[in-house]
Parts: sequence; structure tokens; C-alpha cells
Amino acid sequence: MTKTTTRAETRRPVGVRPPAPGPTLTAVPPVTAAAGEPLPAAQRAGARPADTAPVRVGLFMLSAQFPGQSHGEALERTLRSAVEAELAGLDSVWLAEHHFVPYGVCPDAATLAALLLGRTRRIGVGTAVSVLSTRHPVALGEQAALLHLTSGGRFTLGVGRGGPWIDLDVFGDGLAAFENGFPERLDLLLRWLRGSRVGADGPQFAFPEVAVVPRATEPVRRPGLSSWLGLGEQSGPVRFPRQRRDEEGLGEELTASGRPVAGPPVVVACTSPGGVKLAAERGLPMLLGMHSGDEDKLRMLELYRTAWLAAGRSEEQLRRVGRRHVAAGVAQVDDRTAAARSTLLNAMPGWFEHGLGAHRTVDGRERKMRDPREYTELLCDLHAVGTPRQCADRLLATAERTGIRRFALLAEGSGDHEATLHNIARLGSEVLPELG
Repeated sequence: MTKTTTRAETRRPVGVRPPAPGPTLTAVPPVTAAAGEPLPAAQRAGARPADTAPVRVGLFMLSAQFPGQSHGEALERTLRSAVEAELAGLDSVWLAEHHFVPYGVCPDAATLAALLLGRTRRIGVGTAVSVLSTRHPVALGEQAALLHLTSGGRFTLGVGRGGPWIDLDVFGDGLAAFENGFPERLDLLLRWLRGSRVGADGPQFAFPEVAVVPRATEPVRRPGLSSWLGLGEQSGPVRFPRQRRDEEGLGEELTASGRPVAGPPVVVACTSPGGVKLAAERGLPMLLGMHSGDEDKLRMLELYRTAWLAAGRSEEQLRRVGRRHVAAGVAQVDDRTAAARSTLLNAMPGWFEHGLGAHRTVDGRERKMRDPREYTELLCDLHAVGTPRQCADRLLATAERTGIRRFALLAEGSGDHEATLHNIARLGSEVLPELG
């Protein structure tokens, strides 16, 4: 595909950042840039400490069942999208899990991750998220260790507490697992991923000490260069990947001394102050949702920083973990902004109404659903929707404003199989080069 956009001479060179003004935030100026436009230079300089780490772009796949589609069609789109993302040079694929609703038809993100890790060679694969309120932490820890060791360290475990859905009744965990049980479940999971023998004596889980098998802390066998390039047994043309994952991983937590913890990287979905505090206290990076704009992200990052420093960790450790936060978003690339927005506005409201409307609460509590069209318009305003240059500028503006440099972008918003693959290809061939 031929690029049709160029950067004017007055624009700053891609990847060049001004010197860091220091690690302490004093004031947070409001965001005034429209979607698809870079921030003014004064705001870019004062938003957050500058960072020269690359901006990394991955996919966020919900396995969404749009109206008129079968479950198999939605899952097949996810499988083909992951392969296309690797060919396009993207950094990672993030998989969601849901139960009993067409909003997403993958019920076990770790199982689907195993399949995608077997079908790919280089790209990172993560869960966004595995829901701890309906999973036994030890069983999930065993899965994560297995995928970490057999994939050469390409797997990232994203976890969250989920919602007050009927899932809690079906799996027998009850509302308490959602309302109060997440910290205990997360701590047990982390002990399993870090240790060699683990026991439990808590209100939810109590069992005698047992051996951890397989042990996630064992050294990972990294694939050779030929395997990383997609040579070896693979037939057909090979495209050199534009984004190679750094060896620090996507989300490793740090020990109190600031050293990375062995085992699969772990990130925590954060939607509330309590979740932010929990992640910071455990030394884990955050996964922030699609609904969050730059101002929302900044508020979460300030809460995280406060809890991080209160836990006795340093600013330098905070800077390292800050590079591992992940922001979910939407990406739709087209030659015209209006066309990109129209694609999403024609498809996503029906999917939201069809999918999110199917959620049932565990206790019959009343729930309010966003207006599907208004929510789609909000996502178009917040995220990388428009021409390749506008998409790149939106990502760079968020990176410069907040310091977040990893993105998981929903590219299946058209609801169409081939259009999704085309959108991913354009992300790789036209947006990634603009990011440097």
C-alpha cells in the first residue's frame, strides 16, 4: 500500500522529544487538542516528563459478534486479525473474555491466547483481561506459567475483577468475589507466579502448601533469530517486523529493590481509585479502558503515583513501570476523517446495543447503559480515527500528554471481516512509520 501523506517541514521530527523537565508534576494543564491533532508545543513540554521510549501499538480484540454474525465468524475474525497484526509489524494482541453476551464471544482469553501464540512467532499476546472474580487464581497461574514458558516469554497476563454480572452465580463465586475478593485473588495469583511452593489461608482460598508446577520463574528459552524473523518452517513471503518487543516485557512488576520479577508480565485493569491503589501497591502497571480520555488517564496516573510513593518505592522505579502502562483505544484508518468516523458510526452502535444490552446483573440491580451512538462518537473523538497522519498524531499527543507509550487498539469496529484486516494492514504500513 502506498503512503499518500507526508509531514510538513514545520512539524517536529518523529520520535524527537525535548529534554525531561524532571519527574515531579506541578500542574496539569487542560487538554485542548482536538482528536487527531497534536498538542500545542507549550502543553507538550509541560504535560509530563519527556520519554524517548518508542510508542508501541497493539490490537485489542473483543471477538465481537456484530448483528447477523455467528459466534464462529467473530472468533475467526480474531484469529485472522492476530496473524495480520504480526505481518503488519504491530507489537501485541490483547484478548478480552466475556460470558453469555454477544459483546464478546471469547469466554477464556488465556485459552485463545494459547492458540494465537501457536500461530504466530514474534508478536506479544496478552489477556485484557482474564477475570479473577470467576477464576481460581492457581488455575489461572498454571495457565500463565505454561504460556510464558512455551512461548519464549511472549505472553502477558492482564487481570481484572470484572463486573457484577450473572457470571458470578453461574460459576458459584457470588457477589462477594466481585465486591471484596479481588485483592486476595490477585495476591494468591502473584505468589503462584513468583514462587516454588504456595499455600493459602484466606477467607476465599485455604489449602496446604503445594509445589508450583510448571514454575514461571524458570529461565525462558528465547527463540533464535530465524524463528523471530518468521523463517524456518514458515512458507511464503516474510515481512520484517517494524516493532520488536523490548526485553523488559509488556508489564513486569518490580521488587521493592526495583528489579524486574521473573515470570510472565502482569497488568491490572483499573477503572476505580481502589483498583489504581491496589496495582501501585503491588508494583503492577495499569491497563486503562477505552472510555478514558487524556484527562482521565492523567487523574489515574496521579493516583497511581501517590500510592506508589506511599508504598516506599522510588521515582526511578515509577518511571520504569510507567513505560508499561497500557491504554486501550480504537483505531480506524481511512483516506478521509469523515469516512473513518462513518464506518464506526454505521456499525458500532448496533453492536453496543446488541452486545452490552445483553448483560444481566447477579442480584437484579438496575444498570444504566450508555447511549450507543453517543458512546461511539465519544470513542471517535478520543482515539485514532481518521487519516494515517491524524491517527499517528492522536497517539503521539496522548503519549506526550500522559507518558503512556503502549496502546491496545480496537480495529474491528467496522464489524466486517475483510475490512478489519485491511484496517490492521493500514495501521502497520501507514500509521506505524509516522510514529517513528
